[in-house]
Amino acid sequence: MNRVLLIFTFCILLNPILAQQQKTPIKILFVGNSFTFFWNMPQLVSAMAESQGVSINSYQSTVSGSSLEQHWKGEKGSLTRKKIDENNWDYVVLSDHSLKTIDAPEKFREYGKKFIDLVRSKGAEPIFMITWSYKDNPSMQKIISKEYIKLANDFNVKVFPVGPIWDAIRKDNSNIDLYFDNKHPSSAGSYLIALIITKSLTGKSLKDIPKRLFKIDEKGEKFYLSFVSSSNSKYLKEFVDKSIK
Repeated sequence: MNRVLLIFTFCILLNPILAQQQKTPIKILFVGNSFTFFWNMPQLVSAMAESQGVSINSYQSTVSGSSLEQHWKGEKGSLTRKKIDENNWDYVVLSDHSLKTIDAPEKFREYGKKFIDLVRSKGAEPIFMITWSYKDNPSMQKIISKEYIKLANDFNVKVFPVGPIWDAIRKDNSNIDLYFDNKHPSSAGSYLIALIITKSLTGKSLKDIPKRLFKIDEKGEKFYLSFVSSSNSKYLKEFVDKSIK
């Protein structure tokens, strides 16, 4: 556990990101791909924060299999730059294709910097979500984390340490399967991602976040965003609370 904390003492805020934030509700755009949208992850963040008394409106610009380069160029039907240009965001959370830091780190850096500059020019704050390794190739994590941390340090941006905490949990508790397949998150995996983001944003204890999270639709009907067992929910919340101080 200490190893995870030490890795991020120099690149993630030790104080909650929203500690100085007065404007409510907070408006966040998530930019990414299926790693982001699986199991309603952006909505999970809103629901978790709401359970803590914090109002966060989550939106997304996500395209399955897309990279930051494709988002920038408007490929695959992406309207990401238009959404950033035409809306007032507080934060824009960015993640690249899961292999980009390995296969084309120069592209990851180039388009990461382009989005950093664009987001800042619109008065919002960019934050990068460090992705995780594939189930059959855990050695990927070292490279992925290294590239995200380098980008964060070089351009003074914050990160959500999803991949490193994900990797630490894989080593600590093999009974929780964070994967839906070889790379996408299971319901527990997306629950973990949302816990990490929520904890990083609010700084509040995760202890009382429900295992089942839901939203109310326009007709007043409840729909569930995720289902996680009581034991898994308790373990994941405690692990994240200890990992992010």
